[in-house]
Order: sequence, then structure tokens, then C-alpha cells
Amino acid sequence: MRLHLNENTAGCSPAVSEALRALGRADAGFYPDYDAANAAVARHFDVPADHVLLTNGLDEGILASIGAAFRHRGGAVPETVGVAPAFDMYEVCTTALGGRMRDVLLNADFDLDVEAVASALTSATRIVFLTNPHNPSGRAYRLEPLRALARRIAPVQLFVDEAYADFSGESLIDQRIFAELPNLIVGRTFSKSFGLAGLRAGAVIAAPAALDPIRRVVPPYSLNAWAAAAIPVAIADQAYRDWYCAQAAESRAILSEVCSRLGLRTWPSAANFMLVNVGPEVARVVAALAQRGIRVRDRSPEHGCAGCIRITAGLVDDTRRAAAALEEVLCAAR
Repeated sequence: MRLHLNENTAGCSPAVSEALRALGRADAGFYPDYDAANAAVARHFDVPADHVLLTNGLDEGILASIGAAFRHRGGAVPETVGVAPAFDMYEVCTTALGGRMRDVLLNADFDLDVEAVASALTSATRIVFLTNPHNPSGRAYRLEPLRALARRIAPVQLFVDEAYADFSGESLIDQRIFAELPNLIVGRTFSKSFGLAGLRAGAVIAAPAALDPIRRVVPPYSLNAWAAAAIPVAIADQAYRDWYCAQAAESRAILSEVCSRLGLRTWPSAANFMLVNVGPEVARVVAALAQRGIRVRDRSPEHGCAGCIRITAGLVDDTRRAAAALEEVLCAAR
């Protein structure tokens, strides 16, 4: 069981599978048209079409946003600011484009200190990255402090990665907010709740003035035809997405109960995963679970995550099996 990458463990909806099977030789041979996908995303988020940029997974959106922000760098090495621990692609993309990243260390509860983030900015800062819900803890942060941070740091851009927002039900996406905060950029992916990770489908959503420089960085036709065809169908099947989000919520409850019974620390998660502190024997626990066919993510080398593993909370049946295996592994060592 792949419980280490926060994927949708049920896969895409049956409707998406049917749509993909209907594609043929011409779809592979011709460059794709994005009109239907772009319109579907705009309707889904209730924003105008010019507020949407489709990307080859959200990773491309992160890379392109940094590339656009770094274009007029001046003499200093351009910088990004984020928190630690966090999704590693922010730093990977920053260094790949010749910049450096400054990290604000989160406390033991993974609380977000927007004052500390704002204070970390320098004259070289071009863009700030935050994730909501946070990865790897799953903590959901209130929206108003994020909006306040965007106001405070303008014209520096605030990129809020909402990869897991479908599970929390909270989003900054609002046409009125984008008009008020032209430096706010929101990233979304169809990899998680919609189950399209293998197709690499993402979107960057912002006011047109913020998106236009990013559009100039993203290559034409970077989203493949299969992803473009899948997005409108996935969005239309809201029942499937809602079902999977409910599975994730029940799985989080199962993991919370088992970890509480085993005396393991967890953090309140609003995402499709949980961070679990299994103690100093984390490497042994990860290996023992792998021997039982269950892959989890070892996050112990990261700041604030000593002894921690991250477990995808997806299909309930998978979670019950993983929870039972975790209990077996830990009890055998006691």
C-alpha cells in the first residue's frame, strides 16, 4: 500500500477512466486544446477564466512562479521565504533557478507565526511560500492571518499552496480578494482529492496581473491531452470527490484513535494524511511496515519531526490495515 506520498489511494473516478479510454490516435497526435479544462476550473473556483493558469502538476506552477519572480533580479541573489518543515519543492525550485530560501522554523505544534514570516523578508525577497493545510503536519491555518500577511508584504508575492484544501474545505480563492490583494497567488492540484497524480494536472489562480508574468514562463502545451481531457470530467464528478474526502476524514479518525491508544503523539490534521511520532525507533518502524507491504514516509530528519512518520489517510480499508500493522509492529517491540 502506497501511504507515503499523499496520493488518492482509490485512484481517479470511474467517469475519468471512461473519458481517458475514449481518447485515441488523433488525441495523441495533435496538440491539446485547453478551453474546456480552463473553463471547468474557473467555474469550479468561481473566478473568471483569466484568473486561471493550468500547469503540468502544481510543481510546474511553483517553478514558474519563482521563475517569473526572479526575472528582474537586480544585483543581489534573489530569495524566497518559507517555513520549516515544509514541502521540499519550494526550496528545490528556488535553488534550481539560482536563488536561496530563508526558512522560518515552526514550533513543536507547527503554529504559523505570520509576524516571524514577515520579519524574515529582506530586500532580496521575491516570493513567500506557505501551505494550507500544512505539510507534513496537516495543520489548517486560519485564512484572515494569511490575507493580512499578503497585505503586509506587498508587493512581494505570497504563494499559498492549497494542495490539500479540498479536505479542509477552506480556501483563499475569491475574485474579490484577488482584486484587493494582487500579490496573492493560490496553487491547486488535481492530484489529491481528484486522483489525477499520474496525469500531472495543476492550476495557479490569481489576479490577471499576477498571472501574466507566470504565463510567459510556462511553455505552450505543457499540460498533456489526457490531463486536459480528465480535468473537466473529474470536476464534474463532485460526488466522487466528496466520497473520497469523507473516506479521508474517517481514516484520520481511525488513525487518531489508534495512535491515542498506543500513546503516540499526533497533530490535528485537516488533510489526507497524519503525522505520527513513533519515537526513536522510527527507522525500524518504517522498515517493519514496509515488510508488511505498507509504505509510509519517514519525516524524522526534518526540523520538528524527530521520530515522526507521515501516513496517508485515504481509503478506510487501507487505513484499518495500516493501523493494525502499526499496532502490531509497536507492540512487538514492547
